[in-house]
Amino acid sequence: MKIHLLIVDDEVLAIEGVKSDLDLTKLGISQLFTAINIRQAKELFERERIDILLCDIEMPQGSGFELLTWVREHHPNTVTIFFTSHADFKYAKEALQLGSVDYLLKPVRALDLEAAIFKAQAIIKRNSEFQRNSQSHQLWLKHHAFIIERFWVDLINHSIPSQPAAIRDQVDLHHIPITEESVFLPILISVQKWKKEMNRRDEKILEYALKNSAEEILIGDGANGICFHLDRGVLLVIMVANRGTNWDYERLYRACERYIHSCNAYFYCDLSCYFGNAVEAYEMAGMVAQLRRHDRNNVAFVNQVFLHHEFEAAIPHAKLPALGVVASLMKTATKDAVIHEVESIVRSLINNHGINAEMLHQFNQNFTQVVFSYLNLRGIEANQLFGDEASRHISESAVRSISEMLVWVRHAVSKAMIHADAVKETEKIVQTVKAYISLNLDQDMTREMIADQVFLHPDYLTRIFKKETGLVLSDYIVLEKVKVAKELLSRTERPVSAIASTLGYTNFSYFTKLFKKHVGVGPMEYRSQNNKDQ
Repeated sequence: MKIHLLIVDDEVLAIEGVKSDLDLTKLGISQLFTAINIRQAKELFERERIDILLCDIEMPQGSGFELLTWVREHHPNTVTIFFTSHADFKYAKEALQLGSVDYLLKPVRALDLEAAIFKAQAIIKRNSEFQRNSQSHQLWLKHHAFIIERFWVDLINHSIPSQPAAIRDQVDLHHIPITEESVFLPILISVQKWKKEMNRRDEKILEYALKNSAEEILIGDGANGICFHLDRGVLLVIMVANRGTNWDYERLYRACERYIHSCNAYFYCDLSCYFGNAVEAYEMAGMVAQLRRHDRNNVAFVNQVFLHHEFEAAIPHAKLPALGVVASLMKTATKDAVIHEVESIVRSLINNHGINAEMLHQFNQNFTQVVFSYLNLRGIEANQLFGDEASRHISESAVRSISEMLVWVRHAVSKAMIHADAVKETEKIVQTVKAYISLNLDQDMTREMIADQVFLHPDYLTRIFKKETGLVLSDYIVLEKVKVAKELLSRTERPVSAIASTLGYTNFSYFTKLFKKHVGVGPMEYRSQNNKDQ
């Protein structure tokens, strides 16, 4: 069997290294092609028969997964081997092997590369035998990767009308392997949470792995079905059988449990599976819409399998509890006590009544109102306290699930009560400083002297004093002294020089200049005007 091999890598030295390790005669490779980007690779596919694709994953002009998607659509008989220098992708290795012959880590050992190519040759040989023995199987291979998936996506998104006649037209036009006797069982798979931070590229890699794993575990070799991406983080499995088939729900249920366990362990995510009822093709759009709705309303449970008949029983009928006790606790208790009370209320909702997306949204509104009212009573602006990027992200995520709601509860209560305590403490410090200044107006007070009274650094005291009063310490002291001077000038006959001395000013000219700056007139003129008014 003569094999045509294509190596795709944006690093020319890497290509040359792989070529030097290949014994073309031993491996039965009659033609060896190379490309440094996806565009060149596609051009080669159009001109040449490519049996094995040896492809890097990370390339600047498009990833190996994007190329594989294109190859599976246009050249489904090509077998792919991935290799990469990024050890960070070890967590996806097992999943990638489900969609490719192997996954090799650079620098690739010659023995590992040979083993992968021999494995690819075995698959090519087996596929060739299938093609010779089964024309229908050849048709399925040709259309399975793209056309059938496109048919279902268009039907679910109403691009194809949900009418038997319209569906028959599409089936005949595209040779979709659906007959009048076909019935379909949809299973919606929804990623509820990724357990680690990742960029969109890494998320796509894991979604690809989730799809391949679902094909292996849920569909397997002995069943007929398809799995494809419906939305970001949402997969749809459609099992196919003839009318009158007794579906092995027990086997499928256990397979879903194994799938969830596998995804938890290898793909860093929480997810749930939702079984629909067996339907005909024209009923699929409506059934998938129901599954999506049930997924949106599942805000309390993760990593579970739900059968269709369980959905109606899970609809909550209870009213949301009042949060007055939470508001009271925020005024009198610790933040831990407040958080514990909210968590108890949420647990009670889940255990006794159930809770859906609408109720969670309402609960979030009520809880947020309690927190904002607490802040308003203390003169704290909520937009300033929760205007940071982290708080906005946590707040926006709160209505997605109970677990994320509780993250918001802990964040909001802690931040609000800690800040309120800090404000209360600041008010106490400022009052102490004001009292000290009032008692020592006859002194030449410095920042350091005042800061010593409240055991704070002078710079920090200056900041909190200005934030609380709008004035720096020195200006406040001058205004307080001027206020006392005005009282003494208007209510006593003491000489101006004596008043200045009483207020700590030994330089009479400086006192007169300072007084005029803040009052508008000099001390003598102020006394004269004041006496005249009296």
